[in-house]
Amino acid sequence: MSVTVQDLTRALEAWAPLPFQESYDNAGLQCGDPQMLVKGVLIALDCTPAIIDEAVRRGCNMVVVHHPVIFQPLKRLTGSTEVERTIMRALRLDVAVYAAHTNLDNVRHGVSRKLGEKLGLQNLRVLDPKPGLLAKLITYVPAAHTDAVLQALYAAGAGQIGDYHDCSFRLDGTGTFTPGPGTNPYEGTVGKPQTAPEQRVEVLLPLHLQHKALGALRQAHPYEEVAYEVVKLENVHQDVGSGMVGELPEALSAKEFLRLLRERLHVPVVKHTEHHAVIRKVALCGGAGSFLTKKAVAAGADAYVTGDIKYHEFFAPEGKLMLCDVGHYESEQYTNELFRELLTEKFARTFAVLLAETPTNPVRYDF
Repeated sequence: MSVTVQDLTRALEAWAPLPFQESYDNAGLQCGDPQMLVKGVLIALDCTPAIIDEAVRRGCNMVVVHHPVIFQPLKRLTGSTEVERTIMRALRLDVAVYAAHTNLDNVRHGVSRKLGEKLGLQNLRVLDPKPGLLAKLITYVPAAHTDAVLQALYAAGAGQIGDYHDCSFRLDGTGTFTPGPGTNPYEGTVGKPQTAPEQRVEVLLPLHLQHKALGALRQAHPYEEVAYEVVKLENVHQDVGSGMVGELPEALSAKEFLRLLRERLHVPVVKHTEHHAVIRKVALCGGAGSFLTKKAVAAGADAYVTGDIKYHEFFAPEGKLMLCDVGHYESEQYTNELFRELLTEKFARTFAVLLAETPTNPVRYDF
């Protein structure tokens, strides 16, 4: 089976949809021909000229990373910065580069969940779910066709609430209409008022799937003119948002918890605030997560684990939890495993999926 760059990006974006990225972000295909056949994929947290060289050396013509190479707009490509040199080298050597960044941070199965699993947390859920990503789709269907229409909508991604699938509501009613000249009504006669037993059907719909769902609705519905409503909701999307929160299997002292962080994350040092109470509920966010400290406190967490905490931000918890900075790279290091798991599952035996050997963490620790 031949797989193009576009095929691979579609798989990645079904898993971590681009509409879930933050407004400042630039996830997606950074460079490369979407129609190029993929020979091998190299996975890394960051893309540098050295990563491009490693990809070529190991027979890969695509690099999948967490952090976008192009984060700020490029006005020229002269090789004066590492970003420019990386893109120029990728183009010269015909290597496609793809980044899944905050879109992967913001899905339930993403970066922070993987971090929580490495720490052994249970009952993981999104710490700060996002509002405004859902709609209610309402349509009116002849009762004999309701199940077929719903199956089409479910297949398009509608009707999911948390871990429950195929969720809908239906209500019996009566539809009225008069077919106009040139119409081909499913039932009734042109020019004559008609009543028909129908069911009002409602499903929850992620807004980024609206076009797909409406196409499925029109395809499955027997009427040539389909009546429907799309109502945007302010409900939070419980599977999409920043950070995670969960519980340790058993409570630990602060000293025991810090040892757990060092051992599981392979970090030589953890910056943290003082904390004397036991730790059971833990919030976390891969990468730079100081913006979630208040959310962690509100969730009743005993500890909050993230990276890139500034000096004054350590005062924010006011002693209500232990704030732990394990480092940006260190909190995201297992993202590469997420990429490998997905691509291996989707494209097994099609091409090699390799983890980069070239170190990209710019931070060093001396003792």
